[in-house]
Amino acid sequence: MTMESLRDEMAAGSATVAAKLFRGFADPTRLAILLALTEGERRVVDLVREVGSSQANVSGHLACLKDCGLVADRPEGRQVFYRIAVPEVYEVLKAAEGVLAATGHRIALCPNHEEIRGRSAMRRDP
Repeated sequence: MTMESLRDEMAAGSATVAAKLFRGFADPTRLAILLALTEGERRVVDLVREVGSSQANVSGHLACLKDCGLVADRPEGRQVFYRIAVPEVYEVLKAAEGVLAATGHRIALCPNHEEIRGRSAMRRDP
């Protein structure tokens, strides 16, 4: 998808859907899960260890990512293996890596965002 076609889609009313996609990537736990899955399939227990969160929290985030079509699962016996569902997710993560390499220092220092109880939020005051 080109930038022009993306702008056309957003102008046609899908900016809300695109914003939902980026909110999905914005949660630190969901992003950590996606980054772990770029290395290959993982079970919940593997992700709990890698992400450093509780089983319930990781499972909840996996359900969200699966509902959105970003993650797929594969049952094998009593285990379930999770993977990134579509190659475009890799492309978004790779593009984000490039943006952060170019502007990460400015993003980290951006006065328009602040950390509130471990979650990023826009400051409301100018």
